[in-house]
Amino acid sequence: MTTPTPQPGLMDITPYKGGESEIEGLANVRKLSANETPLGPSRRAIEALRDVATRISEYPDGGAVKLRKALGAHYGLDPDRLICSNGSDELISLLVSAYAGPGDEVLFSRHGFLMYPIAAKANGATPVMAPETDLTASVDALLDKVTERTRICFLANPNNPTGTYLPRGEVERLREGLRDDILLVIDAAYAEYVSRNDYDAGVELAGRTDNTMMLRTFSKIFGLAGLRVGWGYAPAEVIGVLHRARGPFNVNLAAQAAAIAALSDTAHIDAARTHNDIWLPRLIEALRGMGLEVTSSIGNFALARFPGGEAQAQAADAFLKKRGIIVRPVAGYGLPDCLRITVGTEDDNLAVIGSLKEFLSS
Repeated sequence: MTTPTPQPGLMDITPYKGGESEIEGLANVRKLSANETPLGPSRRAIEALRDVATRISEYPDGGAVKLRKALGAHYGLDPDRLICSNGSDELISLLVSAYAGPGDEVLFSRHGFLMYPIAAKANGATPVMAPETDLTASVDALLDKVTERTRICFLANPNNPTGTYLPRGEVERLREGLRDDILLVIDAAYAEYVSRNDYDAGVELAGRTDNTMMLRTFSKIFGLAGLRVGWGYAPAEVIGVLHRARGPFNVNLAAQAAAIAALSDTAHIDAARTHNDIWLPRLIEALRGMGLEVTSSIGNFALARFPGGEAQAQAADAFLKKRGIIVRPVAGYGLPDCLRITVGTEDDNLAVIGSLKEFLSS
């Protein structure tokens, strides 16, 4: 007997693996591996979940109309040009399935989010990586990789796992340099953490062009990673395509209720941003003070490169785990000599700083 044969390219995929959350033999760990907010979700979101508990026998709103209206009011966007999803990962997959296939190419920067090549391969398209400069996406390198087969260009801005970004002018230059029939997708999962004057999450470009989409998420600063809520803003024609491709009830009832409540709690959002504004530079400064090379991240994490290479990074990861601290190795991103460290609580941050000092001095 033979088993069914999967489509070409599927077996070439290395399944995505999220940050670890457990250490065998340890009941209490410090999880700094998944870029989750240390402040947790808004109390309003938790209350909304409790309130909706008696209604889980009902189907959710298939169009997430109330959530789209809440997003529109919060960000000043047209709800008809918004789409909600089961995490922004779903939108990445839907975009590739809708606009790229066998013989087509999906373009992204060398250390971009791993879901881009996964989605490309899953749909028979060819992933194409452009080299970066100082762990930062390069507009010139991306444009040099464009061919007649390029259909989508993904730009994570800020980028995970490097924390680097392209300023507004460079993103506009990228859009201008791409052909009109290439969809530029700006993945701005960490936008709420950014306060740089030269940064734009993609709202402006997605608003005035016919071929640009912005992706966002409730998994980071809003603290709803476990509920899987993403959203996107794009021209009406692109939104119409995605509505045809998505599942009919792709955002569940509880997730919609919690997301609407989380949007309303601006004090919680501000507190999470303030905590990150205080601790991200402290964490980066401390790591650099130990002799580690650290990118100037604008997310809620720091990428640390170990001078001893991959072996030292692996040893540091093992050392931290023995002390109950989980960070993120990023060899899968082509950075085997690095560890990505999420900004945690004050105690978490001091613990990882102290443990790495101990490791590097031993």
